[in-house]
Amino acid sequence: MPVFLALQSRRVIPFWGRGAAAASSAASRRCDEELYPGSSRAQQCAQPCPSCWEVPADIISTVEFNHTGELLATGDKGGRVVIFQREQESKNQPHRRGEYNVYSTFQSHEPEFDYLKSLEIEEKINKIRWLPQQNAAYFLLSTNDKTVKLWKVSERDKRPEGYNLKDEDGRLRDPSMITVLRVPVLRPMDLMVEATPRRVFANAHTYHINSISVNSDYETYMSADDLRINLWNFEITNQSFNIVDIKPANMEELTEVITAAEFHPHHCNTFVYSSSKGTIRLCDMRAAALCDRHAKFFEEPEDPSNRSFFSEIISSISDVKFSHSGRYIMTRDYLTVKVWDLNMENRPIETYQVHDYLRSKLCSLYENDCIFDKFECVWNGSDSVIMTGSYNNFFRMFDRNTKRDVTLEASRENSKPRAILKPRKVCVGGKRRKDEISVDSLDFSKKILHTAWHPSENIIAVAATNNLYIFQDKVN
Repeated sequence: MPVFLALQSRRVIPFWGRGAAAASSAASRRCDEELYPGSSRAQQCAQPCPSCWEVPADIISTVEFNHTGELLATGDKGGRVVIFQREQESKNQPHRRGEYNVYSTFQSHEPEFDYLKSLEIEEKINKIRWLPQQNAAYFLLSTNDKTVKLWKVSERDKRPEGYNLKDEDGRLRDPSMITVLRVPVLRPMDLMVEATPRRVFANAHTYHINSISVNSDYETYMSADDLRINLWNFEITNQSFNIVDIKPANMEELTEVITAAEFHPHHCNTFVYSSSKGTIRLCDMRAAALCDRHAKFFEEPEDPSNRSFFSEIISSISDVKFSHSGRYIMTRDYLTVKVWDLNMENRPIETYQVHDYLRSKLCSLYENDCIFDKFECVWNGSDSVIMTGSYNNFFRMFDRNTKRDVTLEASRENSKPRAILKPRKVCVGGKRRKDEISVDSLDFSKKILHTAWHPSENIIAVAATNNLYIFQDKVN
């Protein structure tokens, strides 16, 4: 288990350009009435904190490293994408290697309104996925509830000068006044990072998009909502292929929804998707155009002695991830992280308790809607360590080889640069030790839902409401 020290913490700067009204209403535009009538599941973020002037639009909703780990992208509830770039190694300041500074910021999505359904479509960025770098530019996918966009992020340090038909201000010149033919030249300029939308994939989802995943052929990707999964080609924006459709003819017969989906990292024909019933389906696109019949079905039999009113809710899978090797699948439900072998469908090979001490608190968690929180999970680069979030700004790590686990905290108080993160412990009952925190003292408004792990190094990014914390291994 690596020992982590704090590298830096960054607060996402409030974006006031759209006005306070747009920002303050961003968290209240989610409409789940068709699938979840009467639910207030939209309020899954921490309550505004005056001490850090946190507003709903600034709450980080996704975090993702690119394939080299040199760039780190975050999306927030205000529809903004912020890209951080890793500092290059310097002989004068070797300790600065690993620090991430702001590289580019752009508005990815704007709030929209569906006039046919009289529904507001919020701008919140649900997912970001990077494409492998093929040239000097970077490409990434970002999505809100309805629309996926392909963005190109490129650098420009030269500008053309000496036009014949335009003056230096860009205004057209009178052709009759042109007496000399000039050859345009490129002049050096300050480095400028530009983000331009190259493709917009819209009008294909009736329900809210919860996942996007780039295929290993790098020509296609899929987008999944509550009831359908669509396959897209990067070059075609007006057509997609529906590869999974679980919508019943009568919506009253609806028993489960799709919660997450991901392509296999090496086999372009294989993908998995999870459901709110706690099941995982592995599909092979070679078998049929519409993958209604799964190739494999992963489900753990429920222990009748543990069944309760909350069993179905806490068994819902909030995230599914293939290991880098492609041999294993990791799933996260409300209380546990499970690792499945692709060759064994009847039960997981590993089960890790994330916060089992909350089992006695499920009633109050249901009343405040925290039981519907969607925690993500990530692998490290070698698939030997698993990381996922919890409450009170805690996040958990599990070493698959040594079976050791640790609870760490992301907060400004204990995240001073180069400070070693001390393990935290939660006291369930009895006498509480000095370094322990009582389960009754946990702050459920502070939650770690989104995390990311560098693809090859022990550098992790943890999003806590509108703060981004970056930690690295002590040996670095």
